[in-house]
Formats: sequence, C-alpha cells, structure tokens
Amino acid sequence: MPKLTDYVKMAAEDYLEETGNTELNARWIAEFFQDGGVQDAYPRQNLVAFAEMVQKELTKHEERAAKKTRLLLDKTIRGIKYPRKS
Repeated sequence: MPKLTDYVKMAAEDYLEETGNTELNARWIAEFFQDGGVQDAYPRQNLVAFAEMVQKELTKHEERAAKKTRLLLDKTIRGIKYPRKS
C-alpha cells in the first residue's frame, strides 16, 4: 500500500499535469480522494487535511519552479556579452 505522502505527491503531479494551475480545485481533489484510492487506503484520513497537504506540495512546486526560473534568467543575463563601444 502506498504511503499517504505518495498519494499527496501523486495528486499534486496529476493536478499540475491536468490543469497547469497551482491553486487546488475542491471538486478535483474530492474526486481524486475518492477515485484515487486514498479513501480506501486511509479510511480515517480527513479530506480537508489531505487537500491542505496537496496544496502545500503544489506551493512547494511553484516555489521551486520560480527559483529555477530566476536562476536561469540570471545565468542568461550574465552570459550575454555586450559589444564594446569604440
């Protein structure tokens, strides 16, 4: 049986892939909770708590992507050689 954290990561990845959005949709996560097997594997798990964990994972993903983008932009800007004026 997968760990709860595995379900959280799977839900976050699926949501990002399907929607491209990092703000979790309540209907989507409720369907995933039921149809994805979380409810069966963890019958005592609260849907709201699970949704909060998935939202936290989505936020982490967004922050990592923003950091990576900033680093790539900085690297690109530093790599540009401006022509010297004569």
